[in-house]
Amino acid sequence: MPISLGVRRQREDETIDTTARRNGPHGRLTLNDSMNKINLKKFPLSPGVYLFKDYKNRVIYVGRATVLRKRVASYFAKQLADPRIARMVNEAKKIDLRKTDNLLEAVILEANLIKRYWPKYNIREKDDRSFIYIVIPKKEWAYPLIIRGQQLNKRKPQKAHIFGPFKSYSTAKNLLLILRKIFPWSTCRPSQTRPCFYYQIGLCPGKCADAISEKEYKKIINSLILLLKGKKDSVRKILRKTAPYKLKFLNRIDDSILITKENSPWESGSPDENRSLRLGRIEGYDISHFAGKETVGAMIVFQNNEFDKTRYRLFKIRAAKPNDDLAAIEEMIGRRLKNKEWPYPDLILVDGGRTQIKTAEKVLSMHRLNIPVAGIAKPARYYGYSERGKRSPIHNRWDSSPSAQNDRREDKLVFGKMQKSLKTLISLSLPQLLKIRNEAHRFANSLRKKLLRKKVKTAPV
Repeated sequence: MPISLGVRRQREDETIDTTARRNGPHGRLTLNDSMNKINLKKFPLSPGVYLFKDYKNRVIYVGRATVLRKRVASYFAKQLADPRIARMVNEAKKIDLRKTDNLLEAVILEANLIKRYWPKYNIREKDDRSFIYIVIPKKEWAYPLIIRGQQLNKRKPQKAHIFGPFKSYSTAKNLLLILRKIFPWSTCRPSQTRPCFYYQIGLCPGKCADAISEKEYKKIINSLILLLKGKKDSVRKILRKTAPYKLKFLNRIDDSILITKENSPWESGSPDENRSLRLGRIEGYDISHFAGKETVGAMIVFQNNEFDKTRYRLFKIRAAKPNDDLAAIEEMIGRRLKNKEWPYPDLILVDGGRTQIKTAEKVLSMHRLNIPVAGIAKPARYYGYSERGKRSPIHNRWDSSPSAQNDRREDKLVFGKMQKSLKTLISLSLPQLLKIRNEAHRFANSLRKKLLRKKVKTAPV
C-alpha cells in the first residue's frame, strides 16, 4: 500500500507524520524505512524537545536536543546499537518538535513533558526511583533541593513545589547552577557574623548580611518557580518591573555546561548513548618549572572546537616539593576541583603517561568524580641524562621545524580507565589533542617566565 508523508504545523510544534493512512497497529511503517521520504532539512537547527508518538497518538518518548535536526537524524541510522531504542523507533509513527530559545529551556520543557505524559520509553525501572527531582519547599527562606525519586514520597505536593523528573543528577545540578546566577538564593543562616562566600560572589542575595527582607527574597524564589514551570514570559514581565538589568542575563543564558553534559558518554542525555559520543569540554594540564624552582601549573580549556581563553587558569604550586611533578599535578587538579562553579570537563588531558594519569585519577576518586583522563607521553629518545644523572629533555619538542614535526609523530596517546568506544573517539582526535597539550605547555611557561623575571628584578645587586 503506498504511503504518503506530510509536514504540518500545530501551533508552535512542528509535526512530522510518517503515515498519512493507518491500518491499525499492523499497518505500521518504521522510521528507518521512510528515511528516503522524510526531508530532514526541514527539521530546525535549533535547541528543543522532540516527542515520539505511536499510532494512537500516545507519547512514548520525550527527549531534548542541542540541535533538533542532528538528534532526530541519529534515529534514522541503518543500525541502532540499542535494541530497546530500535523497538521504540519501530513503534513510533509521528514526531512532534518543539523549538526553544536555548538548551536550558529545552531541559526544563523536557522535564515538564515527561512529568505530564510519563512516556514508557523514558521509564527505566518499574517506578521512578532512578529519576532526579528539584524541590522547593513552601516555607520562609526556601531554596531548591535536589532529591532522588525514592525520597519523593517524603515530600507532600501541598508543602513543596516539585519539578522533574530529570534524567540525571548532573543535569539538575547544572541547571540550578545557571539559574542561581539570575535568581540567587540563600542556604546560609540569617544575621551571621560575616557574609557567606556565595554572597561575596553574587549567588546569595544577602540573608546572612541582613541585606534583603524575607518578602523580597520570596519574590526571587517565585520568579525561579515560574521559570522552572516554563513560564518565561511571566518571568520577563516581573523582571521588567523589579530588576530590568537581569533581562539581559535571561536573554543571553550561557548554557554551555548543559551542552557538554547532555552528550557525555557517561551520563544519559540521549537514548542511544553510543551514537552521541563526542568530546565537549576538554581541560589540558601542564606543569612548568625552572630547575625545580618557580613551579607553576596551567589549565587550559578547549570547547566548541576552539580554545576558550576566558576560562584558562594558572596555579602557583605551593605544597609540592621541587622537581616533584606528580605532587604538583595532584595539588593543581585538587585546587581546580574545589571550584564547584567551574563546569566539569568531559575529558582531562595531562602531559605524560600512565603515572601522571593515575595521579589525576586518584584526585578525581577523592572527589567522587568519574571523568576520563588521557595523557600524551613523550617518546623515549626525547629524554637524555644530564651531567648530574637526572633524566631531562634533550631538545625542544615545541619547535616548529620539520625535524621537530617528525618527532611529534612519536607521541603516544595513553588512556586511563574509560570505555572502549571513548578510547576510539579520543584516538581520532589526536591532532587536536596535540594542540591542546602544546597550548597548555605554552600557557604554563608564560607564568613561570613572568615569575622568573620578577625574581630577577627584585634580586639584590
